[in-house]
Amino acid sequence: MTITVFIEYRLDPYKRDQFEEYARRWLDIIPRCGGDLVGYWMPHEGTNDVAYALISFDSLAAYETYRARLLDDDVGMANFRFAQDERFIASERRSFLRQVAPG
Repeated sequence: MTITVFIEYRLDPYKRDQFEEYARRWLDIIPRCGGDLVGYWMPHEGTNDVAYALISFDSLAAYETYRARLLDDDVGMANFRFAQDERFIASERRSFLRQVAPG
């Protein structure tokens, strides 16, 4: 069963450009580490402090393998440090979803 990790980010609205740079870096890192990146979405109109990401995996086990690879990836870890140092993410929520199959 494919699962999709839905990540909701609360951003510092004055640091959206930094978050966008952070998201762009994941476009290469996530697939290299085994995730099927659906994409990142930035605020455009309306709420200016919420962004989203969706990443799919073949299973929860595949997600766990991806997380382990990410921890060993120097570029990925540097991107995590960038977020911590610059503090543009106020909070992050993850939901694990499965697609509804036709009856």
